[in-house]
Amino acid sequence: MLGMGGSQLYIPILYWLGLDFKTEAIPLGMLLNVVNTGTALTTYTIKKMVVWKTAFPFALTMLILPPVGAWLNAQIPTKPLIAFFALFTATAATLMLSGWRPQKGEMSSKGRILLGLFGGSILGLFAGLIGRGGGSFVVPLLYIAGLEAKAAAATSAFVVTCSGVSSFISHLAIAAKPNWIIWIGCVIAVFLGSNLGSHIMAQKLKPKGVRMIFGLLLWAVALFLFINDVLLKKGE
Repeated sequence: MLGMGGSQLYIPILYWLGLDFKTEAIPLGMLLNVVNTGTALTTYTIKKMVVWKTAFPFALTMLILPPVGAWLNAQIPTKPLIAFFALFTATAATLMLSGWRPQKGEMSSKGRILLGLFGGSILGLFAGLIGRGGGSFVVPLLYIAGLEAKAAAATSAFVVTCSGVSSFISHLAIAAKPNWIIWIGCVIAVFLGSNLGSHIMAQKLKPKGVRMIFGLLLWAVALFLFINDVLLKKGE
């Protein structure tokens, strides 16, 4: 519904269910991220909601940088990685709850390209590092570029799919330990949910209420991660 992959919830839930954070939860979370946004993207493309000229600069850098982040992920201990994930999630939740839209006017074509290349580079690195598609930040950046809410969500689905594919392949190649029965079951569930959610958004969704609920949920996840898995948990 929101143009976001959902890894901000998939990864902590999978981790709390017993999967290893770096070798199982993050790779599977990124795979589900791709399934989610890729399914939604099909709907948005058919309905001609994606602004391709704005999408491509973001997508280019978010395809290239995730392997670097995935390599860094393998070098960093688990606890600091979880702390960074929690901080990233809390920041995204705050942006969602605020409904921040800094600009209503159209940005120039050159400005959109520069914004896409710069913003996509940073978010692509983070996507590989902590297993996030970056949709929570791509959408506000698309607002800056002048896109309306539904166009921003649809365009974000394409960008996040690109970053998710790159990040997933990188983690799979470097450190992933897939349990294919669990992975296939999760993929089927996410495919069904994403297909339903994208159709609801395209046809009749007023996203403010969903955004508020989702933002509060993300804040709760971020706080629990930081308190339970960083401050209280012993080890790395």
